Amino acid sequence: MKGSFPGLRRKAAILLAASTLALPGAALADHPLQTGAPMTEETKPAPLISRQALFGNPTRTGGEISPDGKWLSWLAPKDGVLNVWIAPSNDPDAARAMTNSTERPIRQYFWAPDSNSVLYIQDKGGDENFLLYGIDIASGEERLLTPFENTRALIVGASQSIRDKILVGLNNRNPQYHDVHLLDLNTGELKLVFENEGFVQMLADDSLTLRMAMRQNESGGTDYFRVMDGKVEEAPFSTTAMEDSLTTSPAGYTNDGTTLYWLDSRGRNTAALYAENVATGERTLIAEDGKADIGATMRDPRTGEVEAYSVDYLKTEWTAIDPEIGASLEWLDTQLSGQFGVQARTDDDSKWIVWNDPLTAPTGTFIYDRGAGTLTRFYTTRPELEGAPLQAMHPVEIPSRDGLTLPSYLTLPPGSDSDGDGRPDQPVPMVLLVHGGPWARDGYGFNSLHQLLANRGYAVLSTNFRGSTGFGKDFINAGNKQWGLAMHDDLIDAVDWAIASGITSADKAAIMGGSYGGYATLAGLTFTPEKFACGVDIVGPSNLETLLSTIPPYWAPLVKLFHERMGNPNTEEGLALLKAASPLYKADRIVRPLLIAQGANDPRVKQAESDQIVGAMKAAGIPVTYVLYPDEGHGFAKPANNIAFFGIAENFLASCLGGRAEPLGDDLKPSSAQIVEGAQHVKGLDQALGS
Repeated sequence: MKGSFPGLRRKAAILLAASTLALPGAALADHPLQTGAPMTEETKPAPLISRQALFGNPTRTGGEISPDGKWLSWLAPKDGVLNVWIAPSNDPDAARAMTNSTERPIRQYFWAPDSNSVLYIQDKGGDENFLLYGIDIASGEERLLTPFENTRALIVGASQSIRDKILVGLNNRNPQYHDVHLLDLNTGELKLVFENEGFVQMLADDSLTLRMAMRQNESGGTDYFRVMDGKVEEAPFSTTAMEDSLTTSPAGYTNDGTTLYWLDSRGRNTAALYAENVATGERTLIAEDGKADIGATMRDPRTGEVEAYSVDYLKTEWTAIDPEIGASLEWLDTQLSGQFGVQARTDDDSKWIVWNDPLTAPTGTFIYDRGAGTLTRFYTTRPELEGAPLQAMHPVEIPSRDGLTLPSYLTLPPGSDSDGDGRPDQPVPMVLLVHGGPWARDGYGFNSLHQLLANRGYAVLSTNFRGSTGFGKDFINAGNKQWGLAMHDDLIDAVDWAIASGITSADKAAIMGGSYGGYATLAGLTFTPEKFACGVDIVGPSNLETLLSTIPPYWAPLVKLFHERMGNPNTEEGLALLKAASPLYKADRIVRPLLIAQGANDPRVKQAESDQIVGAMKAAGIPVTYVLYPDEGHGFAKPANNIAFFGIAENFLASCLGGRAEPLGDDLKPSSAQIVEGAQHVKGLDQALGS
């Protein structure tokens, strides 16, 4: 079954994300989607897709429906900044903005279970100290629900039976650990439920009763403890070793608390979906796949029982367990072309919000009335992309030198593949686009950078190197302590595959990425200095020793994971491994052009990581271009900053790869970009700064 069906309305999307150095997406989107377009005639170049169309504000995004079905909501610009809007579901044209953010776009919001308020999270300048805000629907009053400084809020639990309260974790007392509070969404009262002295995560049931506490063990795995009457039992009832730490986790209780779901790789390779009888401990296997982990599930809003599950190898495939859900998905399949998925559902499950990617046109979002059997258009996310030469993404499998299979994704320039076989008629310049994490993955679907770079004349290749998640624990663990070693070899193997396949030529491949992808860029230009024509590093660490010494305090409970998978700086062997894998110490080997971008408020990869390697390159007399954003963190949230940076990046790439570029024009003016070094190395940058 095609498409993606995320399942339950996102009750709480504030996640700790402690084990990943992943770069947030540059452009907001409702979902991963796939686009395609007919080939352009070779004699007529495809029109340039503007950076504004790809990285500017969407017309609308993030569509939701309130749990009671009375309200529609979405994110849309207000005075140029994304804010939350709502409208009665029976009168969508009667829309009003509920928030008034003027500086930083709101990128994540959700409905309170009682439908009386909309909640959203916001940080300051990218510092990732997310606070929780609530807006009363009736009065329009907005309140800061977690009124603390230097605090990161996360949702511990929400309920179908207790509609006016949620459990919130706050690290305002101890920055390493989140104490659990019961938050009354209507009065704003916070009541301490559990003072946390050492657990990385807590799990509650539908009664908002804490049932489980999780703590990292000495091996780098996880110990799972029962919580009884608010107290954590001394001995864990379940445990994982380090090898299963990224592929095993509890997936929540059914609403009656009798069943606990697990995604579990213990005793196997890929994570399977199990249901555990809480009273007896008996486990039932629900789903498994030999190539990929079980991914997302659809859960019944009323019971919490799994109704469908996904497997994402090269593409996402869903299997329905519940016959009625299966019938609805099959009906949608007859009504919508291309990819589609469910992004929100009412409590009575009578209405769904459905996105649709028709493959050759912008994404549409629809309201699906299951009882009436009707599908009504809600909005189009980016209507300015209508008719644009968007290119298909081709899933490919690439062999590594030691026998692994690397699931990858290739996008080709318009007009380059006349027979549509996923290979260009002749080699074209290529950008290897490396994902962050590294414990994350690339997936099939729309990618703004793929589209920008392909439109400018480049093949774009994204490779899931060893250490990437989703393909079983063996694939992840093959990357342990392989930063700059076998993980880098996988990327080189991908480039060599592209050269051997006639996709690109040996002198026309660049490397680009954010976070770990930025590290991979620096590694590419230092460990294999003549392999790439140039590199673009976005918030990438240059010194793994200083990276680990400056992790955010709320990552400290998981530090063993970093030590076991990267190297332990507290041991002689581990420190040597980290130094050997750090591009900083090989900066004098760089011989290709390099562009670096950094957010000054990044809590994961500090500004010093970019400052260090820029300083080392300057000391060695090696040119570099360095762009700093004083109002951004780990990636860029503001559209003006994205547009400015990718304008710099495409003009930089044009200089070393020979592709097309949209002139910078005035795109730097609305941004906060500071060119710390090397403006002269990017075509038009000096003029843009002086204009």
